[in-house]
Amino acid sequence: MIINTPLKLSLEAKLTLFVLIIVSLILATVALFNHWFENTVLASILSAAIVIPITIFAIHNFMNPINRVLSALNDGFHNFLDNDFSVSLAKTRNDELGDLVDVYNKVGGVLRDERLNLYQRELLLDTVIQTTPLALILRDDSGAIIYSNSAARKLVRGGQAINGLKLSTLLELKPKPFTQAVESGLSGLFTVPNDDVSETYHLTQNQFLLNGRKHQLYLFKSLTKEINRQEVNTWKKVIRLISHELNNSLAPITSLAHSGELLSKRQDEEKLASIFSTMGERARYLQSFIEGYAKFARLPNPQCRHVESYTFLTNLRQIKDFELDCKEDQLPIYCDPAQLQQVIINLVKNAHEAYYDVDKNNKVTLSLQVFVDSFEIQIRDRGKGMSESNLSNALLPFYSTKAEGTGLGLPLCREIVEAHGGKISIGNRRSGGLKVSFILPNKI
Repeated sequence: MIINTPLKLSLEAKLTLFVLIIVSLILATVALFNHWFENTVLASILSAAIVIPITIFAIHNFMNPINRVLSALNDGFHNFLDNDFSVSLAKTRNDELGDLVDVYNKVGGVLRDERLNLYQRELLLDTVIQTTPLALILRDDSGAIIYSNSAARKLVRGGQAINGLKLSTLLELKPKPFTQAVESGLSGLFTVPNDDVSETYHLTQNQFLLNGRKHQLYLFKSLTKEINRQEVNTWKKVIRLISHELNNSLAPITSLAHSGELLSKRQDEEKLASIFSTMGERARYLQSFIEGYAKFARLPNPQCRHVESYTFLTNLRQIKDFELDCKEDQLPIYCDPAQLQQVIINLVKNAHEAYYDVDKNNKVTLSLQVFVDSFEIQIRDRGKGMSESNLSNALLPFYSTKAEGTGLGLPLCREIVEAHGGKISIGNRRSGGLKVSFILPNKI
């Protein structure tokens, strides 16, 4: 099967062929008239009178389709400048102008596709912005709002249109704290008091150039619900903390009560009095602890006083057994005895639990060193120690390596120590086990 394809001549070839035909026509006309009249001048005049009109007419016919294509291309490119890419041109020539028309149509198709894709992306972006709970307002250098989403309209004008209005005018209708936060250039949290519930917002402000003009972007995010949820979580954590401390105190009280019952049958009055004294002290601290959280929802401030070191630590051994490294004539320490007792009980309890899986014969050692303006207590065990990851997180609230642990014991110890103005540290011992030490300021 033979396919006939039209002969493709370049525009240059067509123009050359046209010129050759005109020149040939002129020469043939002059030669013909010169033969007839045998007068060269007359022959030239007659040839010019005939050839010039024919040439003009031929040039007009030759250029007319070219001019139409060029005019169509010119109109098409002006349409491009007007963002109109819908016009395509028919290919009527098989030369460079035809190729140019092809390129024009391809460019128009690409621009149409890009415009459609851009429109779809803008539509998607606008849909996202309009449906997001983040309120967005964009104003120009004159203070007029040029873009906003539905959350912003609801925030500043009850859902009514705000584009084109002055932002300063709308702010006059808002509470003073809201207006001050916007006008001060704040980027952060601010709270607007309310009769029922105060509203908390996070405001972000950014300034940038758009088309050579300064624009200001405002992003408002309501954090009231998130804060309320966090408050609920915080209360849950506080309840867990109180439960943890109740168990820490009630367990030894129950044990001491049982021991007291046995001693009462044997009528060992001296040990019985010591047990009841310790029980009373633990009960009083527990009452103080609960009342402090009920009133302040936080650890009560330490009520420091001078405490006899050896006696204080010896009494603690009746609650949790440990080996004491402290001289009987050691200088007194300055602390809140109830809170410091809670720290030591927690740490000794953790130390005992640390070596149960290793060797039940290991002992927990507590040592005290008193300096000129501070004192240090160390609690050491021979347990498994901690990994680097656990060491770095051990003092964080609610972090626990125990299956049923609350992660509150060590953070509470840290809170008490830091409330005294001290510092607590945890580290592995070179020969195995864990060492917890804390240093508190002292007054001798």
